[in-house]
Amino acid sequence: MSDKKSDDMLPMSSGHGNGVANGRTSGANKQPFPSFTPAQAKTDALKGLGLSMASLDNSRGASVFAYCLSSMSMTIVNKYVVSGSNWNMNLLYLAVQSIVGTLAIIMCKQAGMVKDLGPFDSQKAKTWFPIALLLVAMIYTGNKALQYLSVPVYTIFKNLTIIVIAYGEVLWFGSSLTPLTLVSFIMMVFSSVVAAWADAKSASTAAAITTMNLGYGWMGINVFCAAMYALSMRKIIKKTGFNNWEVMYYNNLLTIPVLIVSSLLVEDWSSTNLNSNFPANSRYSMCMGMVYSGLGAIFISYSTAWCIRATSSTTYAMVGALNKLPVAILGIIFFAAPVTFGSVSAIILGFVSGIVYTVAKLQKGKEKPQSALPLTNKR
Repeated sequence: MSDKKSDDMLPMSSGHGNGVANGRTSGANKQPFPSFTPAQAKTDALKGLGLSMASLDNSRGASVFAYCLSSMSMTIVNKYVVSGSNWNMNLLYLAVQSIVGTLAIIMCKQAGMVKDLGPFDSQKAKTWFPIALLLVAMIYTGNKALQYLSVPVYTIFKNLTIIVIAYGEVLWFGSSLTPLTLVSFIMMVFSSVVAAWADAKSASTAAAITTMNLGYGWMGINVFCAAMYALSMRKIIKKTGFNNWEVMYYNNLLTIPVLIVSSLLVEDWSSTNLNSNFPANSRYSMCMGMVYSGLGAIFISYSTAWCIRATSSTTYAMVGALNKLPVAILGIIFFAAPVTFGSVSAIILGFVSGIVYTVAKLQKGKEKPQSALPLTNKR
């Protein structure tokens, strides 16, 4: 209606100036002069904004940039929050993430941005609750590993999760692995060994070695928890048909009471410990980082869907593989991770292994799976 109203206000003229303007005959020597009203200006501005947003929504570069920014910033922000020498409030951190994420989803739904999220369903909540607990375990152990390990080492070892998930899919879903996939797995394991070797060489004190071993212990648990979460989530989604917004909503909502109660029971809420975890000189930035991490989870989900829609699943997969290198580099820049021949070699090996794995997946998607070698579990 507003567009039609604006059009009626525009002068209508012939090519020679002797036409009709707003239903009245103009003089022979008078040229039509366009008149603009506030309503028309507002409508034109909205049209321009709509065209700009549509152009941005279809922009391949913008979607790739958004996905890279969201995934890289989440790792860096998490490392910043948990890297304090006295940090021990991980459950509180996860509770804040869940609260912020839940509020963000509810606000998006109220604003009409989310169309496929229904009201709270207790039966769905009961079905999804074990998956939400696995998510808590995955994020908690990941934050603990990130607390003790450098960002490059953490990023390299995170590749091992891919291997566990792949073999879990062979056992649970009867999928198959190609020879090129096995090559990428060997490269991932080798890059992790090189990273651990370089890390051990840079650890010059007993305290540093203890910290390193703690990090590897938490990393091993995180790999198992992350694989269990991914495999269990896939199995439940196949049965229930949960959409992406429902997964995010129930993941965040169901973990809030668990995390708050666990934090109150396990963690030290004394003023001394809180001041130690949130020093006065960095308290504001840490709190902002915690809030951002909650919003970042929603941003990653949205940017993932945006990237796939604006480009293709192939581009998205390659961007995900290439994204590990800048994350490792940012970890070196912001957190002064040691730069040695071993650490650089491990980063490059991990980077290349991710590309090889992505290429293997893309090739497998184009071909029919073949049961060569004992790589399948089909019955």
